[in-house]
Amino acid sequence: MNETLLAIRDVLLGWDAAAALLATAIAGLMRGYAGFGTAILLSPIYSTLWGPRAGVPVMLLMELLVSVQLLPRALGDADRRVVLPLGAAAAVATPVGAWALLSADGELLRRVIGALVLAFGLLLLSGWRYRGTRPLGLNLAVGAAAGLLKGATGMSGPPVILYLLAGTEEARRHRANLILFFALIAVISVVAPALGGLLDRAVLLRAAVLLPVLLLSVQIGARLFPVVPVRWYRRFALLVLVGAGGVALLA
Repeated sequence: MNETLLAIRDVLLGWDAAAALLATAIAGLMRGYAGFGTAILLSPIYSTLWGPRAGVPVMLLMELLVSVQLLPRALGDADRRVVLPLGAAAAVATPVGAWALLSADGELLRRVIGALVLAFGLLLLSGWRYRGTRPLGLNLAVGAAAGLLKGATGMSGPPVILYLLAGTEEARRHRANLILFFALIAVISVVAPALGGLLDRAVLLRAAVLLPVLLLSVQIGARLFPVVPVRWYRRFALLVLVGAGGVALLA
């Protein structure tokens, strides 16, 4: 059996493959429904299964393709005045954050990812939101913080989601804003892992196996958006986030 077949066998078989498939399906439903959830859920789980340097690049590749899938419908609903500065600042800061992914201790980075997701889930559960205005300077600062997180952990969501959900806009506008933001930084986020040699055969094989599951789940989640009450989704999503963060932190 040649090396390629052995690599495919290792990716497809085992409990870690089953766990990754289940997590990917749930993340796709969250992303399609709410406009976020892919990185926040999959970054801690993939990092626990395979380590941050193997797990985060898989998630980043799939995030790029999901963003392309969702973007056309979201463009008309998004508030570009707010989102474009956020995305520009994040794109500049992402390569700086990627230094941590390439050089930090993998075990420490996994626990940091878990702690961030757990804290984010608990903040959402508490009902806290930023209630101030959105001036350009603050947009740039939040975007830069999100970019640093994106480069280091694969997750740009926590600061941006808390920031964008603060407004009084309807759920459709919130969802479109998040989709546009994630699309703006999706391309730049894969550059550093590619240059750092992290996009190896195992990463590409895992992404190829998991991507169809994610894309199908995203489509299902998008169709559920007009049907499933937001309060039901919110309870489910928060439980999943807290659980994923706890596993990555304590495993």
